[in-house]
Amino acid sequence: MAFKSVFDQYEWNQVSARFHDFSSQDVEYALFKKGKRNLDDFAALISPAALPYLEQMAQISQEITLRRFGNTVQMYAPAYLSNECHNICTYCGFSFDNKIARLTLNEEQMHREFEAIKTLGFDHILLVTGEANATVHTEYFNNAINIANQYFSNISIEVQPLEEEDYKSMHEHGAYAILVYQETYHKENYPNYHPKGKKSNFFYRLDTPDRIGRAGFHKIGLGVLLGLEDWRTDSFFTALHLEYLEKKYWQTKFSISFPRIRPNESCFEPNVHVSDKELVQLICAYRIYNENVELSISTRESAAFRDNAFKFGATSMSAGSKTEPGGYALHSEALEQFTIDDQRTPQQFARVIKNAGYEAVWKDWFQQ
Repeated sequence: MAFKSVFDQYEWNQVSARFHDFSSQDVEYALFKKGKRNLDDFAALISPAALPYLEQMAQISQEITLRRFGNTVQMYAPAYLSNECHNICTYCGFSFDNKIARLTLNEEQMHREFEAIKTLGFDHILLVTGEANATVHTEYFNNAINIANQYFSNISIEVQPLEEEDYKSMHEHGAYAILVYQETYHKENYPNYHPKGKKSNFFYRLDTPDRIGRAGFHKIGLGVLLGLEDWRTDSFFTALHLEYLEKKYWQTKFSISFPRIRPNESCFEPNVHVSDKELVQLICAYRIYNENVELSISTRESAAFRDNAFKFGATSMSAGSKTEPGGYALHSEALEQFTIDDQRTPQQFARVIKNAGYEAVWKDWFQQ
């Protein structure tokens, strides 16, 4: 059974309308429930009715996170290898129709970039590219993994959706995790944001985590781009996808990311504003719903927000990030994918973590 068969049982507008039906009693039931919460509980916790319970949600989320993950924060760095892309995505700085300087790192440039990242203290790296199959493809990724293995203990990948055999090859070369975001689960509106390119195939992208799972990866990362469509509905479908994958690939770990739209060359304005308060609600709801899922917050968010995110549920955070190819060592003219908000160095953020009584973990819990 593919996820499409589960997805097709739900209709976007019906799911969206349901959030306004939840009451304070539904929220309290989900909050204080004994045993595992289900999708209905998650929906209640991200509903408008749950906003008055935010402080209680944060307390429960923190208790669960400390019990499951301890007082640790996993640190990672994104390394952008290429900003070439053949897709037109209305919200992305890398979109094919943006007239920007393009760069794909060669082997020598990768070595320089990885060396620069390593000196910052990281041992967990996320390799990122645009989606340009003719330029950045499985052979390129495998070569990048081989080089990254010389510097880092843990390598995650965020690139275009690939075939199962491609994923198997990347796994054999030493990649630990694959991150792929659906962007939005609103099937009808999805083409509006992805008018051209392979990314316009909604169901091919939807089936990608299944191909990753069958390839045997240790971890799969999910998420949506917050600001495209109603965040509650998109988050419900993400949780639905997570539930399906956890049952089918029960030996695999999973992570959820929470990217909010940031300024970039596309000049795209969010259709939906997701406030800091609502993002806190979403993070806490995920933690209360699922004790084992890893929750990741990037430098898209402000320093003030990030200084508290790990206290109420986030377990994985980047720092000192560069979102353009060669951003750490080459200082190239290639354009970044989006502007970051938290500009602090990794060591500055690590001190914040330490001062809060937590430990910054530079090496992931998994080691090749």
